Amino acid sequence: MGRQRNVLIAGLTCLAIVAGIGPAAAQPREYTIDPNHFSIAFAVEHIGYAAVHGLFTEGQGHFAYDEETGELSDLEATIQTASVFTGHERRDNHVRGGDFLDAENHPEIHFVMTGAERLSDTTGLVHGDLTIRGVTQPVTLEVTLNKIEDYPFPASNPNHVIGATVSTTVRRSDFGMTYAVENGWVGDEVPLTIAFEAIGQ
Repeated sequence: MGRQRNVLIAGLTCLAIVAGIGPAAAQPREYTIDPNHFSIAFAVEHIGYAAVHGLFTEGQGHFAYDEETGELSDLEATIQTASVFTGHERRDNHVRGGDFLDAENHPEIHFVMTGAERLSDTTGLVHGDLTIRGVTQPVTLEVTLNKIEDYPFPASNPNHVIGATVSTTVRRSDFGMTYAVENGWVGDEVPLTIAFEAIGQ
């Protein structure tokens, strides 16, 4: 009778695991990008003389990350289009207008992750869809994990923080921004560099 009982228990345990009601596996930790430590920088060539450098000053995002496996998931980020800043008010207003970002009709730039590849313990590729001016194109981001550990300030809560640097290059004409592309006055390829800290929840 004891042997039959042990067999029954073992069978029920296997069934529970198959059904997904056994002990839960560790879940990836959710992170929210700290808007006070979120920098989105770009550069655009001006008639071949020099590059104009600029920033987007407002954005937010979130993702999940598993420290044990290095798996990244559910990355999504939004940038406020009107927050573009190049240090020149007239130029900034032009960039916000219809020739470029059309911020009035398209107030947000949006990125949604579709996949990722881990290249090393600190580097990887993130694939996703980038939407600018209502046009969505696939992009690949090169990601470097700078640091992940508890914040050094005890008063911070929660205080587990990831710091990373992200880079990619997009063609603005792919998103309907063809102003001054043909004559070469404004560069088409736009390198982007994103640096952020994200707080574990």
